[in-house]
Amino acid sequence: MTMTFSDTPIDADAVSHCLEQSGIQSMARAGIRELVSLVNKIEAQTGTQYVRMEMGVPGLPAPEIGIAAEAEALRQGVGSKYPMIEGVPALKSEISRFCKQFLNIDVTPETCFPTVGAAQGALAMFVVGNRIREQGATLFIDPGFPNQKRQLSMINQKWGSFDVYNYRGEALRDELEKHLSTGDYTTLLYSNPNNPAWICFNEEELKIIADVTKRYDVIVIEDLAYFGMDYRSDYSVPGEAPYQPTIAHYTDQYALLISSSKVFSYAGQRIGSMVISEALFNRSFPTLKTTLGSEQFGKAMVFGALHGLSSGVTHSTQYGLAAMLKAANDGALPFLNLTKVYQERAEKMKQLFIDNGFKLVYDSDNGEPLSDGFYFTFQYPGLRGDELLTALLYHGISAISLANTGSEHINGARACVSQVQDHQLKDLADRLVRFKARFPS
Repeated sequence: MTMTFSDTPIDADAVSHCLEQSGIQSMARAGIRELVSLVNKIEAQTGTQYVRMEMGVPGLPAPEIGIAAEAEALRQGVGSKYPMIEGVPALKSEISRFCKQFLNIDVTPETCFPTVGAAQGALAMFVVGNRIREQGATLFIDPGFPNQKRQLSMINQKWGSFDVYNYRGEALRDELEKHLSTGDYTTLLYSNPNNPAWICFNEEELKIIADVTKRYDVIVIEDLAYFGMDYRSDYSVPGEAPYQPTIAHYTDQYALLISSSKVFSYAGQRIGSMVISEALFNRSFPTLKTTLGSEQFGKAMVFGALHGLSSGVTHSTQYGLAAMLKAANDGALPFLNLTKVYQERAEKMKQLFIDNGFKLVYDSDNGEPLSDGFYFTFQYPGLRGDELLTALLYHGISAISLANTGSEHINGARACVSQVQDHQLKDLADRLVRFKARFPS
């Protein structure tokens, strides 16, 4: 389809100029940060605010308790001291407590580590986990976060993937068997809740993942970036069921990546948590010795990967996260209640898209309605992925393509609700009405 634009909500000439200057050949293949830069330039040139759905950043203020603790740590002089790579004791203890309070698992503080965001935790797990055997690789249960695949390309490791949409429940077992039985994979990664589809694995599916990965000695990397944000269940009360579902109940060969960016709105401080099972931490793999200095998985992780990647996490930030975790563990910081604003916003935004002819891509979760949360996915009848994203750009709406997430639904897009403020919903509604008028379905 040849598309020309005039009389659009955003000055079409400005959009065309910025798009040409960006060097982006295909909106459907553009990276998240490329789109962020592009929209920043259009906004600066036109003075018009976009409905920005391209980047998953928190839309809430960081908790004051974390800010105060970090500031006090700086006043106490930690800024002049290198942090221990393993993390400060108070933080390690609270990560361990958090796992008990909200996941109902027992983990020793020794195997709990701060990381420079969950992104560093993923990279560290690739560096170590894919070297437990020669030429190890990662299998992704997609759709997923595109940057993790970029990380593997950066360190010249291989990966494979499959779109889970048609493999829910018992069907997941055969698909995992097909991939893992090749012997190519040493790690498996998925997010739960899923970025971008917002589907959530249930206990049956976690058991299946554990069964198959144990059979082929594959480490499970569970990405909990959106911890507890499946609001169909209330995971907010520390020490009381229900708990956030986790693979840790079914296998002892796992690593959990727990972000503080979304649930604690602490994205700017670049700190997350990595929890490694004690059984995996203490295992020995001869292949780790040459490049990481130790056969023991835990030592290779700490003194090989984490030391090499950053030599520790910013000292003061560790105290900020420790304070927030302690407050959450004590029931004084209801972090999951605070983030419910995303659920309410997603419900409203989804309906606006549906009312204007859009269709949800991932529209159910094991036969049940999806939870409303941080993301949702959509497509528009008759428009291919590149056409959809380009047309949205001219209408003052930004999103990313599902093609970059490993989804088979390459004509769809991911919407993040966090940056869209309530006062922008009217703008979104008006722009979607004009979109529909331009592309009647």
